[in-house]
Amino acid sequence: MAKPEAPARPGSSTSPAPAQSSPAADRARYDRATAHLDVPLAIVDLAAFDANADDLVRRAGGKPIRVASKSVRCRALLERVLARDGYAGIMSFTLEESLWLARAGFEDILLAYPSADRAGYAELTADPDLAAAVTVLVDDPAQLDLIDKARGGSQEVRVCLELDTSLQLLGGRVRVGARRSPLRTPEDVGALAELVQRRPGFRVVGLMAYEGHIAGVGDSLAGRPVRSRMIRLMQARARAELAVRRAAVVRRLREVADLEFVNGGGTGSVESTVAERAVTEVAAGSGLYVPRLFDNYRAFQGRPAALFALPVVRRPGLGVVTVLGGGYPASGPAGPDRSPVPYLPTGLSYDAMEGAGEVQTPLLGAAADDLLIGDRVWFRHAKAGELCERFAELHLIEGDRVVRSVPTYRGEGKTFL
Repeated sequence: MAKPEAPARPGSSTSPAPAQSSPAADRARYDRATAHLDVPLAIVDLAAFDANADDLVRRAGGKPIRVASKSVRCRALLERVLARDGYAGIMSFTLEESLWLARAGFEDILLAYPSADRAGYAELTADPDLAAAVTVLVDDPAQLDLIDKARGGSQEVRVCLELDTSLQLLGGRVRVGARRSPLRTPEDVGALAELVQRRPGFRVVGLMAYEGHIAGVGDSLAGRPVRSRMIRLMQARARAELAVRRAAVVRRLREVADLEFVNGGGTGSVESTVAERAVTEVAAGSGLYVPRLFDNYRAFQGRPAALFALPVVRRPGLGVVTVLGGGYPASGPAGPDRSPVPYLPTGLSYDAMEGAGEVQTPLLGAAADDLLIGDRVWFRHAKAGELCERFAELHLIEGDRVVRSVPTYRGEGKTFL
């Protein structure tokens, strides 16, 4: 299947964003660019998006970056980044999404999570083009049984095995990292690979090992030096343990299968992941938008590229305004870090008694007194692609104008739950 044609690069604005623009200048640009649009709305600053994409390539040191689609959730922006040097392939999050992207012409799609989508497997195994484009994740023989029962044809299924990357201490009594795959040792992975290779209709082509406790946990928390130091110590130990174990797993797996790729990492661990010789590619996606959870890393500093605006609808008193809506929490353990943050103008904060509300959100601070009814307040979401679950389109900004408005997955009628 052909790689989708890269969209035409829009022309430069008469007032392009500088490499390091001030918050006040950015706010003025965004307000001018969207003045003709009603709010709420969401934007992507293309200068920041492209700069972040370039920085990820620099950090990857020559190894290809597989784009995590869950962190983008917009076909036009997936096309944009995959047209750049240094990027190859997509890491998808559901089988339905994988097939949808493959039918749209995207190639080399790695489904990063096991699926129970029987209709999807029936379609995959009946279509040679889809079967060639999509690789599915397996970490349990029962998943193979499910696929076989759902088969709609005899197409060979490309299989990626997943390695548990968690750091386990005190004989396993202490665990740091996500609870994902049951496969932890070279023996675990080798045994399942042999089973897959013996089973008709399946072939092992890759290994995935996502070290979320390194890639997704910031190591420089503002105002929390002791906590930051503890995280860095944990991550240093986890990196060392995983590098040795991942290399051993890959050696064992190469005895069984002709591996096409060994995938690891994420935006927060690009440098350490690509430093491992066993790893052939790194995954990243959040680093393109740079949501608020990615502010707390020593290794890199991105530019916020994806924002949403809410309108001021009330002025209850001095030092306070109320905006419409705003309760857009991110997934993960509930807490203040999962809420969006008011970003522009600077100096606004939530009322501790109300927070981000379902239908209205009070904002406190001296900056509130300069805001009028109808003015915009710009927010950053806590996580990257989840912003797109709230908005049907993204307005792409160059300089001080919208050059294109593109649908999110939601805008294309796709939720992929």
